[in-house]
Amino acid sequence: MVCGDQPMDRLTDILDLKQDPHTINDWADSTFTCIYHLDEGDLVISVKEAKNQAAALTHFDAMQALAKDATPIEGLANLGFPAYETADGSAEFQKDSFVLQVDTTDLPATLGPENITRNALAYQLSTTILACWIEHP
Repeated sequence: MVCGDQPMDRLTDILDLKQDPHTINDWADSTFTCIYHLDEGDLVISVKEAKNQAAALTHFDAMQALAKDATPIEGLANLGFPAYETADGSAEFQKDSFVLQVDTTDLPATLGPENITRNALAYQLSTTILACWIEHP
């Protein structure tokens, strides 16, 4: 999903790209990672799969504690899930037994024709992916 059509379409739309960027994906340590190679730098989206929701929340809490300048995403913006963003451009959400991270820290401070910030890009891609997820019994 993180290398799927919806995130790719959203990314190319936001940045007004003429073609889809090259991507590389990998599966290691229960984490699926997709790297989007953009002209400006790499965008990294990863999903950690835990054995259950409690383990995912434990992982999320540990990542938030380690993150530099982590700020909780609160209110309607977090879509009802534990979430935070960092000042340098990443967003992380925990849903069900998964932890989603969108890391834009390798990119310039603003991008595309609308000069979207790294944080805004990370958030928009996160919500696009979360909207596509469905809970499996």
